[in-house]
Amino acid sequence: MKTRITELFGIEHPIIQGGMHFVGFAELAAAVSNAGGLGVITGLTQKSAKDLANEIARCRKMTSKPFGVNLTFLPTVNAPDYPGYISAIIDGGVKVVETAGRNPEQHLPRLKEAGIKVIHKCTSVRHSLKAEAIGCDAVSVDGFECGGHPGEDDVPNMILLPRAADELKIPFVASGGMADARSLVASLAMGAEGMNMGTRFMATKEAPIHENVKRAIVAASELDTRLVMRPLRNTERVLKNAATERLLEKEKALGSALKFQDIIAEVAGVYPKIMLDGEMDAGVWSCGMVAGLIHDIPTCKELIDRIMSEADALIRQRLEGMLGGRRAA
Repeated sequence: MKTRITELFGIEHPIIQGGMHFVGFAELAAAVSNAGGLGVITGLTQKSAKDLANEIARCRKMTSKPFGVNLTFLPTVNAPDYPGYISAIIDGGVKVVETAGRNPEQHLPRLKEAGIKVIHKCTSVRHSLKAEAIGCDAVSVDGFECGGHPGEDDVPNMILLPRAADELKIPFVASGGMADARSLVASLAMGAEGMNMGTRFMATKEAPIHENVKRAIVAASELDTRLVMRPLRNTERVLKNAATERLLEKEKALGSALKFQDIIAEVAGVYPKIMLDGEMDAGVWSCGMVAGLIHDIPTCKELIDRIMSEADALIRQRLEGMLGGRRAA
C-alpha cells in the first residue's frame, strides 16, 4: 500500500509504532521496521545521549530498514540534554524523528539540516496547524481514545481526523484507538495517510516488557481505562489498577487543592517497576481504550501482515461489494 506517509518515510506499510516510555527499545523498533512499518526508539527512556547513541547502534544491528526516534519535549525546569540527544540521533544516521509534548520549533533547524523528517504528535487541529506552520513534515493526530496524554479537548477520532483532513496540507496519521485493519481502513477513509499504534504494539512478542503487562492488556476491555491528573490539566489515560484508584481518591479528596507532589508516589519513576519487573500496582501506566480490541500477543510481523491482508480484503471485497450492489460478507 502506497500513501504519502510510506513515501515520506520510505516504508512498505503505513503503520508507525509510537514512542512509549520503557517500551520503545531497539528490539521492538527493529521488529516493527523489519515487518515493513516504522519502528520508533523512545529517546528519553535512555538516561543520556550516550545511552541513546548505543541504543540506536543496537537497532542498526537488528534492521537495515528505516526506523525513528521519539523525542518528547517536557515542560520542566531541569530539561534533559536535548542538544545531546539530537546529536546522537544525527550521528546515528536516523532519518525520522517523532516529536511530542511542547513545541519543537527551536530544535527543528538542526534536525532539518541533517535531512531528518519530523512527525509531531498533536491532540488538536490547532496544534496540528501550528506543527505544519513551523515546518514539521507530518503530524500524528491523537484522538481522545489514546493511551497516555489525550490533551484537554476530549475530541474522539471520528471527529478529529476529518477535521484535520479539512485543514492540513501535510500528511497525517491517525493515533489513538488503532489496533487492526478496520482501524487502518477507517483512518484512510477519514483522510489520514496511515496509523500510529502504541498499546497494540505493547502486546507483541518482541515488546521488551514484562508478560504481566501484556496479559493485562489482553485481559482488559474498552471500559478498563481511567483518566487521571485532569485537575492538573495534564490528563493521562491509564489502565485501571490499585494505584489508579489511590490516585483518583486523592484527586477527589483534595479537589482544586491538588498538587503534583500529592500524587508523586503513583506517577514518578514507576515505569521500570511496571514494564520491566511486572509490578502491576506499582503506579499508573498509559494504556488506550483500544485494549478492548486486543485479544492476542502475535509477533510484529504476524500483526502487520494480518492488518495489511485484512485491510486489502476490506477494501476490495466488503467496500467494493457494497458499491457494486452485492451484499457484503
